Amino acid sequence: IYYSFSDDISADVQDLFIIDGKTGELRTAGELDFEEVQSYDLEIEARDKGTPPLSGHCSVELEVLDVND
Repeated sequence: IYYSFSDDISADVQDLFIIDGKTGELRTAGELDFEEVQSYDLEIEARDKGTPPLSGHCSVELEVLDVND
């Protein structure tokens, strides 16, 4: 199974996160600024290598906490 961001996710948001294609592990690619965006809704797709390939998706909701307050 291969994991990736859905095509509906903008390139700007995809640049903020890294998804491991093999495990589906999601990490930040840098610092997130609470003052700019307080939460993210990411659509993740899982696709197998069958013929034809089958896929499923899920929604991941991330809440950014303000560490300064």
